[in-house]
Amino acid sequence: MTVQTFSDLGLGAPLLKALAAEGYETPTPIQAQAIPPVLAGKDLLGIAQTGTGKTAAFALPLLHRLGATGGRPERRTPRILVLAPTRELANQIADSFRVYGKNMGVTVAVFVGGVKYGAQIKALAPGVDVLVATPGRLLDHMSQGTVKLDNTHALVLDEADQMLDLGFMEPIKKIVRKLPSDRQNLFFSATMPPAIAALAGEILRNPQEVRVTPQATTVEKIAQKVFHIEAGAKKDLLVELLAQRDVKRALVFTRTKHGADKLTQYLDKAGLNAVAIHGNKSQGQRERALAEFKAGKVQSLIATDIASRGIDVEDVTHVFQYELPNVPEAYVHRIGRTARAGAEGVAITLCDVTERGLLRDIEKLTKLAIPAEDRRVDQSRPLPEGRPEPQRAAKQAQRKRGRARPEGGRDSRLAPASGEARPSFGHRQTQAAKPTGDFGRAPRPTPSKANGYGRDTSAPAKRSDWSPMADSGEARPTRRR
Repeated sequence: MTVQTFSDLGLGAPLLKALAAEGYETPTPIQAQAIPPVLAGKDLLGIAQTGTGKTAAFALPLLHRLGATGGRPERRTPRILVLAPTRELANQIADSFRVYGKNMGVTVAVFVGGVKYGAQIKALAPGVDVLVATPGRLLDHMSQGTVKLDNTHALVLDEADQMLDLGFMEPIKKIVRKLPSDRQNLFFSATMPPAIAALAGEILRNPQEVRVTPQATTVEKIAQKVFHIEAGAKKDLLVELLAQRDVKRALVFTRTKHGADKLTQYLDKAGLNAVAIHGNKSQGQRERALAEFKAGKVQSLIATDIASRGIDVEDVTHVFQYELPNVPEAYVHRIGRTARAGAEGVAITLCDVTERGLLRDIEKLTKLAIPAEDRRVDQSRPLPEGRPEPQRAAKQAQRKRGRARPEGGRDSRLAPASGEARPSFGHRQTQAAKPTGDFGRAPRPTPSKANGYGRDTSAPAKRSDWSPMADSGEARPTRRR
């Protein structure tokens, strides 16, 4: 049967009502392929890039099963656990669950770094339907005994390949060992390097595979280009490109946190409105920066790879690679921030001579020769007041480039969860952000034929309703270096 609408997929009436309120009518390819097997209780391996609608592909069927199963969560226990690599992505996923489940009385909590533990403990205390967490912060709560996973029915591992890049393989294995064996598992990744394939084999049992794009390919509607230019001239070329009329909303990626801050200052001096977002920013600073960018108050968001999968902003017209990523797969995720929901976009890379090996790796991965141009900055245009001469700026950039520590350096290994620290109780923490959703007292609709569900909710949910899968063996993937 050809899927034309969400109602064709067999979702319950509360979900269809929420989708209609958001203006969603036709499922994306991954939604059309993934929702039926998840509704049937099967494990799923989804290979899809960002921007394909995969959050709804797992949130909608899990919420349907939650409503059909009935019952209430146990204290300090989530019924569904979603693991995400970054704070931004975790909050985005949680917001989606709240939107889709607003007619079901669904409770959602978020465990991420950068905020105090108290609000998170309070949110989870009565038990929640959905917990979205970064691995590092979830392990902190597990070590303190503030969360229990022995009655969690479903696990979602989102953006698994970025989990690998951030060094989360061992934390994920520790978390999985605390989950019931008879759970449903959903595993999503944009690429499938060997270590990720091995992890999927360890977690999944007889999974249904959904692959909506060829492995490691880029979005077809993105026009890509690379400028070969001296490192010291990159800032001036970026200013020139950002000033073009067709650049409405731009994401600019740097390799380091320090580099993101310095580039933001440079763009401000050039009269271009920009704001930075990276792991050294507090949660409040990151949320404000993202909100200003979404609202169009700033034209450019300067980001490290920590934000490459957690930013879901409509109408990003351009993505600039100010510095190429060390990991080729990160290029795919960076440019995936544009050309979302069927729109077109432009991805421009500034490549100096030291980065040409990284560019070759990217072209090998994507199986695409990116159109290239040698470029020099237009020296005839006037410099903004207070802006250094290009020659002096180049020397400063080279000196600072030698001092900058990469995002994956020693300090980031101490806090792998998107820049979040792993303090014990009693350490000074950043001020907590107030939860935006209803965390525990919302009334639940009584299942009936009218609302699309027909199960009795008088008794707690049983794991057997969730897990028709067989046992699997255990493999231990090695960490990619």
